[in-house]
Amino acid sequence: MPQRVEVNGDNVSKPVKRMRWATQRATGTSGLRKRMSIVKRFHMRHSSTEEKRKSAGSDPTASDSSSQEDKNEGRTIYFNLPLPEEAKDEEGHIKQAYARNKIRTAKYTPLSFLPKNLWLQFHNIANIYFLFIAILCIFSIFGVSNPGLNAVPLIVILVITGIKDGIEDWRRTVLDTELNNSPIHRLVDWHNVNSSEDNISLWRQFKKACTRGIVSTYRAYKGFRQKRRDRGKDYAERALDRPNSAQSHPTIRTSMHSERTSFHSSRADATEDNIQMASVPSSNLQQNGHLQAQSADEADRPKTAFSFQEETENAPSARRTHEHSPEKEYGSIVDNSKQTPEKACFKKDFWKNVQVGDFVRIYNEEQIPADMVILSTSDPDGACYVETKNLDGETNLKVRQALHAGRKCRHANDCEKAEFVIESEGPQPNLYQYSGVARWKQRDSKNPEAPRKEMAEALSINNVLLRGCNLKNTEWVLGVVIYTGLESKIMLNSGITPSKRARIARELNWNVIYNFTILFFMCLVSGIIQGVTWSKGSNSEKEFEFGSIGGNPPLDGFITFWSAVILFQNLVPISLYISLEIVRTAQAFFIYSDTFMYYERLDYPCTPKSWNISDDLGQVEYIFSDKTGTLTQNVMEFKKATINGLPYGEAYTEAQAGMQRRQGINVEEEGARAREQIAKDRITMLENLRKIHNNPYLRDDELTFVAPDFVADLEGRSGEEQKTANEHFMIALALCHTVITERTPGDPPKIEFKAQSPDEAALVATARDCGFTVLGRSKDDIMLNIMGEDRSYRVLNTLEFNSSRKRMSAIIRMPEGNIKLFCKGADSMIYSRLKRGIQSELRKTTAEHLEMFAREGLRTLCVAERDLSEEEYQEWNKDHDIAAQALQDRDQKLEEVSDRIEQELTLVGGTAIEDRLQDGVPDTIALLGDAGIKLWVLTGDKVETAINIGFSCNLLSNDMDLIVLKFEDNDTETARTELDKNLAIFGLTGSDAELAAARLNHEPPDPTHAVVIDGDSLRLVLSDELRQKFLLLCKQCKSVLCCRVSPAQKAAVVQLVKTGLAVMALSIGDGANDVAMIQEADVGVGIAGEEGRQAVMSSDYAIGQFRFLQRLVLVHGRWSYRRLGECIANFFYKNIVWTFALFWYQIYNNFDITYLFDYSYILLVNLVFTSLAVILQGILDQDVSDKVSLAVPQLYRRGIERKEWTQRKFWLYMFDGIYQSAICFFMGYLVFAPATFATKDGRGINDMSRVGVYVACPTIAVINLYILLNTYRWDWLMVLIVVLSPLLIWSWTGIYSSFTVSFQFYRSAAEVYGQLSFWVLALLTVIICLLPRFSIKFIQKNYFPRDVDIIREQVRQGKFKYLDEYEAYVPPSADISTASSDLMKPVKPSASRQSITESERPIYPPSETATTRTRMGRKQDGSDGTQSTVPEYDYPPPPLRRPSIERVRSSFERARASMDKLRPSFEGSNDFTSAALLTRLESSYSNTSSPITPTLSRRRQDISDDFR
Repeated sequence: MPQRVEVNGDNVSKPVKRMRWATQRATGTSGLRKRMSIVKRFHMRHSSTEEKRKSAGSDPTASDSSSQEDKNEGRTIYFNLPLPEEAKDEEGHIKQAYARNKIRTAKYTPLSFLPKNLWLQFHNIANIYFLFIAILCIFSIFGVSNPGLNAVPLIVILVITGIKDGIEDWRRTVLDTELNNSPIHRLVDWHNVNSSEDNISLWRQFKKACTRGIVSTYRAYKGFRQKRRDRGKDYAERALDRPNSAQSHPTIRTSMHSERTSFHSSRADATEDNIQMASVPSSNLQQNGHLQAQSADEADRPKTAFSFQEETENAPSARRTHEHSPEKEYGSIVDNSKQTPEKACFKKDFWKNVQVGDFVRIYNEEQIPADMVILSTSDPDGACYVETKNLDGETNLKVRQALHAGRKCRHANDCEKAEFVIESEGPQPNLYQYSGVARWKQRDSKNPEAPRKEMAEALSINNVLLRGCNLKNTEWVLGVVIYTGLESKIMLNSGITPSKRARIARELNWNVIYNFTILFFMCLVSGIIQGVTWSKGSNSEKEFEFGSIGGNPPLDGFITFWSAVILFQNLVPISLYISLEIVRTAQAFFIYSDTFMYYERLDYPCTPKSWNISDDLGQVEYIFSDKTGTLTQNVMEFKKATINGLPYGEAYTEAQAGMQRRQGINVEEEGARAREQIAKDRITMLENLRKIHNNPYLRDDELTFVAPDFVADLEGRSGEEQKTANEHFMIALALCHTVITERTPGDPPKIEFKAQSPDEAALVATARDCGFTVLGRSKDDIMLNIMGEDRSYRVLNTLEFNSSRKRMSAIIRMPEGNIKLFCKGADSMIYSRLKRGIQSELRKTTAEHLEMFAREGLRTLCVAERDLSEEEYQEWNKDHDIAAQALQDRDQKLEEVSDRIEQELTLVGGTAIEDRLQDGVPDTIALLGDAGIKLWVLTGDKVETAINIGFSCNLLSNDMDLIVLKFEDNDTETARTELDKNLAIFGLTGSDAELAAARLNHEPPDPTHAVVIDGDSLRLVLSDELRQKFLLLCKQCKSVLCCRVSPAQKAAVVQLVKTGLAVMALSIGDGANDVAMIQEADVGVGIAGEEGRQAVMSSDYAIGQFRFLQRLVLVHGRWSYRRLGECIANFFYKNIVWTFALFWYQIYNNFDITYLFDYSYILLVNLVFTSLAVILQGILDQDVSDKVSLAVPQLYRRGIERKEWTQRKFWLYMFDGIYQSAICFFMGYLVFAPATFATKDGRGINDMSRVGVYVACPTIAVINLYILLNTYRWDWLMVLIVVLSPLLIWSWTGIYSSFTVSFQFYRSAAEVYGQLSFWVLALLTVIICLLPRFSIKFIQKNYFPRDVDIIREQVRQGKFKYLDEYEAYVPPSADISTASSDLMKPVKPSASRQSITESERPIYPPSETATTRTRMGRKQDGSDGTQSTVPEYDYPPPPLRRPSIERVRSSFERARASMDKLRPSFEGSNDFTSAALLTRLESSYSNTSSPITPTLSRRRQDISDDFR
């Protein structure tokens, strides 16, 4: 970009490019340092946590070291220029190797599937163990009669898992193939010096040849079959099959506009710039330079307003008052004097063939194939829409700009003539940041022989289209590719997704190890006894045995050891893992299918994304929640404003209702009265607006700013000064923004705004409703319709908002030719930049208004302006252009330059926007609190707003002491003293012993205290020396609110509580700033809200509304945890019963590892005979219904205390199994001990295989009945499975023994089943085995009942029948305590939990600003705890003509009187309130114009530091 700027005789600068930089979400340098320092302090954070950060992609630190190196090195891409020698290798090819654009997300290929899948499956230790067993069985020395049969279970599991993996990977392969072969229009028949076709390896050539051969063969076969089918058809039938040629043209280019004209373009120009699309199928659709492929209903589609479109004589361009401002010459990369072959043309190609340096043309609705820089678009201003839903989940459209120097590059011939170089940073994953520079040598058109001039233009993310985005509402875009394939940003962000393992799964490894240990000792005992027995020599074995297998006792013992491993292999259950997968998959399906968690407005069900952690939902003790968009709707409505010291706007907010409730006012009556008055004022305002100007863009039902007095002042009833101030305020809102305008034709027309922030859209929409309508943009101009008059404003620069700046500015050349800077942002940021010594009274008044707005739960912003001289602006703009072209640290340099001009501001006014609570939030929070779950709110909002929302949503109550942690001097010792003082309230010191005791105590704290802390104070208490004290203090408090916190601090708080207290943590949020804490928590829940879907994409569970969390956690979470805990315990039990029954038999054969059971029993016991019942128990068991689970949330506390699965429970089931195994074996043994039995034909049945039937069949019956006994819900399916499982072994015995292939087992069933002793033995065995368990359960449930036992009894008594009248997800509560004595009382619904509409819901924010420990009680005499009586709230008829102002101001005075009572004690001395703080503030920059220094940066830091 040229640096020289001329000024004409009128001293008016030429318009310059509207520069934006990609810091919408990237933290500034100071924020980055904070983030890194916080992360370093948490040395306990696992590496997997860092991987999570990498996958988020929204943070500059997310790239790994290699990516950072690439970024530092950068890349240079040449277009129609020869490569310099240093860029070539010895063979003359380019040195730089770029990634292919072909991607593969699939794990396998047809060739690698079998070996790779087996390799991955054998990473499971259980599979390795059973493979080892199968290998042992091959050797006959270990006594296995059928080695092949032994491998069947392992083969079945490997095959099933392989089929599942193959199906999943096949889907990925199909999607990869479809994506890689997607069509794109790429420039061909020209030389791209950035790639070399000769560099293809032999292996790739071989694969490509094989692929071509396979595809050709398949197509030939398919064509041959098609010909055979067509052969039997007549001509008419074949004609019907052929596509109509008139309909075969692709319609993908059809968009919202086929003709784009602006104030600076005409049809003649468009004809001159007709796009050359050689070899493009739809090129014949062009006529007279315009694409005519329009749909019939195009006139009804929304119109975009990049270039304001108007064909009447009243177009704003016709009355621009600064037409003496000449267009700036940016130069062009196209050298029209260059001679070219003119062979290049755009042809359809595949995505996989796109290379770095290619020219690519994208049409409307097409997806971007690679990261590319925009050269030109169909819009004359070089703008285009893009949807980034595939990248960050955001559905709102974003605007991207073409290079100024590339806008003449529109045809294929222009691409051949374009000579330029792009110096780009290396690939890095930040979706919101890119730095590059386009350089070229500009030829002087007037003097072609003169030396060329070096030109440059900066590139930012706003000039780049990222792979995966979709082009919207734009005919076409032409660009050049800079990143391909795995180097594109979307692929860099699709890195390793951190996997989460459920707590039970982690603990299960120890139980498997215990079983391995038991197995080892069983085998060791067998080996030792067998070896010792053979070593004696003086026994009967010599007479009956052929000799020892090993030949000597040690070797005999060694062989026996491994034979015992084979025999007792079922002690380590191979089917446990696959059974748990089945159970968790079914639970995930139930969660997805729950219609009570379906959000109809978004058509979004609860979507499990991690299927293996459903049981963790049943153990959550802490929930960390974002506020905006999570607890609130994130649908912003402009409610109030303060302009020139006068407040405007009527609203009855939730926080205001809560404030009145605390003062003893009947909020139902007061709310109805206020809403009635607001409705009347609304009608009045609309009538007055129509009288002033019949605004065609005003929709009555969309008006949110109700202020009749504002309209009256627009008419001048309060003087010309106030009228001018109101107009100027609305013009500032209409000019200072980055919204995208969409116009829908009609009568009247409709204008809507698309913005990245809902707040910004609300501000511009209110300006539109008041008659200050943004019509659109044309190049560097923005068009407004002000009270029916069209005006044009030149936008010189736009300094966009980001999280570190907390403000945005627009530098505008006004119609009169003067330059103004408009700035809007957080009140603290604006006040710190106001001009010193002026507007003192206005600043104080505005600050008080903003504080009152915040106390009503509204989000506040300040608006300011500054007049700039021509010289001052030009001097600053040079520095801005230099910073914009920097490749290194561009964002930091731009922020420093921007901060320099955003000073000496003049206050214009303030705004207040309401973000209402979501439906059901107070009920949900109360319900979660009753369940024993602690909820922490981590938000970026200011303290007052967060406190008010806390009271609104039942997080805070009137009887709580608010402990506000704010350390003025940011000193560690001050923080330590304050923490010690507050810990002393609870009798704590912060010691290690207290932390150990806190880990064991899961009881919810008493609702007497709550902690409120801000971001800077949080940074101090998260240090290594204070974090334990802070954690113990928060453990004693019912609620914790962390305000003004960054995404990194959110994750740090979650990590502190999760690891410090060893609890299960759940994080819930809806925005990209919540991704860090969502991935840090054990369970992450994303809300599909207004801020996009990035939180959803990074979460484990996705829901539509916060209220669905109660059902997800209290119903499905509790069910899943209880089911899995019981399922796993029964699984280990059944294996111990079966294995020890075999072990007891070894006592009577000297542990020679003889098989008591037929070998088919051993193989099928886990696969068929016992697994069905325990799997069904894990899927369908239910202690109480979903409605009862929500009506009695205290039942959830058993999960918090982790009592459903403990090591104690594991060992109790193991010992029970050992006891029952002894009964099962010795009952059979004792039957045959005194005498033997014979069949009716005299054949004895006392051989080993028959005795095995006597033992095995009752054992299977005992196992299944025991599982049924431990199951709460006995429905028909569960009973059927339990009955069928014993029948299966009896049936298998009968069928298998009927064939001679069973050898010694032949006819065993017929002989054993004919004996009465078998059936008597089976009955007695079942009774004796289950009697102890039944007796213990009887005593426990009758004399030591648990909570659930009492509730189940009350359900059977009909005490919960009232729940049938309510929806399952919001039932009324039952007044039940967790104590058994309380649970014995009848259950009655509580009237306080009845469902009411959100607008009528009582809210309880404080009427005073919170102090260090403010008691919020309300006394018997009707006062609010401040020794002041309740003021009267009857509104008398206003005598003056400005009723709304009087109401607002009287309300303000009453609230201020209440607040003033506390100020002498705390606020007056500590400047806690924003009004007191902002009033005393003076700018730190009034006398400086130099760039930011570290000292100045600290001085001007967000005043909210002091406020917090």
